[in-house]
Amino acid sequence: MKKVQYSVGLMANPIHEGDPKKAYANLQLTGVVGTRELAQHIIEHGSTFSRGTIEGIISDLGVCVREFILQGYKVVLGTIGSLEPEIRSTGAVSLEAFTESNIEDYYVNFRPSDDLQNLREAAEFEQTTTRAAQKATLKAQKAGQTTADWTPKDEDEEEEEPEP
Repeated sequence: MKKVQYSVGLMANPIHEGDPKKAYANLQLTGVVGTRELAQHIIEHGSTFSRGTIEGIISDLGVCVREFILQGYKVVLGTIGSLEPEIRSTGAVSLEAFTESNIEDYYVNFRPSDDLQNLREAAEFEQTTTRAAQKATLKAQKAGQTTADWTPKDEDEEEEEPEP
């Protein structure tokens, strides 16, 4: 199984802005898995359904989940978790003053199943370079250079314009 890749960067604490920066892990996404890849993976786990059938089921699932959420249902998806409708509103001075216009948002909240929680113990990690360092290295390689400058810029420092 592929390890979860992360890089390390210095970041300020947004809650305690005066504190010195500390090193934190930054997840480096491996990629994106769409319905086609997911369907193929399900087949590789022994499904007797075709990839097209599985993709269709996943697509129909999205449509059906939306319908149920719009009716106020919580949708439980077994070992995946549940999708729960949530509502956000502004307060009104009284019960009588509250109207539908106070409702600001209606959205879905995903609550993972037990299988998708506490993944730390099951995950294996591997430190890698930052995406900025990877990009700078590739740029240097394409330019025939043997070194790359990927020193992070300070937030206050403006990037220099190249000379004409």
